Amino acid sequence: VQLQASGGGLVQAGGSLRLSCTASRVINIMGWYRRAPGNKREFVATYTSSGDQLYADSVKGRFTISRDSAGNMVYLQMNNMKPEDTAIYYCDAQIRGLVYWGQGTLVTVSS
Repeated sequence: VQLQASGGGLVQAGGSLRLSCTASRVINIMGWYRRAPGNKREFVATYTSSGDQLYADSVKGRFTISRDSAGNMVYLQMNNMKPEDTAIYYCDAQIRGLVYWGQGTLVTVSS
């Protein structure tokens, strides 16, 4: 499984960005993680196997995960962004207990 993330960039605090992740096949469980400088990778948002959406408390109400009808793309709409959202964002996919990662896309939020 190959994952390709895109859409990162530089944005001012309060601004918005939309990340995209394309998978090489249809996958039910897809989501987003991020790693800020000096920190461990942390969960951001995901679709569960039942189609529910889960969010980290730090992004609830600001970020929205969505997917295309074909089932091989997932998006992350990020609104009202904060400097602490600065990180490399990775999409992940889970198939039969195995986790696959994309290459990451850098998001920088200036104050």
